[in-house]
Amino acid sequence: MRCDWAKGEYNEQYHDNEWGKPQHDDQKLFELLILEGMQAGLSWVTILKKRAAFQQAFDHFNVEKVASYDEAKQQELLNNEGIIRNRLKIKSAVTNAQCFIAVQKEFGSFDRYIWHFTNGRQIVNSFHEQGEVPTHSELSDIISKDLKKRGFRFVGTTIIYSYLEAIGIINDHMVWCKEYHRCVD
Repeated sequence: MRCDWAKGEYNEQYHDNEWGKPQHDDQKLFELLILEGMQAGLSWVTILKKRAAFQQAFDHFNVEKVASYDEAKQQELLNNEGIIRNRLKIKSAVTNAQCFIAVQKEFGSFDRYIWHFTNGRQIVNSFHEQGEVPTHSELSDIISKDLKKRGFRFVGTTIIYSYLEAIGIINDHMVWCKEYHRCVD
């Protein structure tokens, strides 16, 4: 049994193999942060369907490369029909890469930064119905505010709550879901 939202091939694969599992690899943390920002206003399955194209277009989410994208590269991305072609989102990916690098320098890794908000511990919720899952929390409010202070964009509290679920800081699998216990850190 899977969480109610995990219907269809893309969502099922993402749910079973990635969502909610504690992530500590900076490249993956960067990729998911960018993809969550790209998702704003769209369905997550749209992003999943375009994920391979995003990986190709964004140099496999190599943060140093993305941070150095100039106007010509950004225009190339705007012309890429395989990804979300939104000027503000593409610009924010470049800005966020630059800010991500600054956080890595300050904390030693983005992993240390993002997990320090919970002292390295996963928050495991015990929801029985999808309707119980919030769209934001005190934690996502705090992290969103801190990221914005550091210059990140497309990091509102709802996007950050979804990001925290994606990277496993928050385990919001339903208690009856087959992945609930597998995702506990």
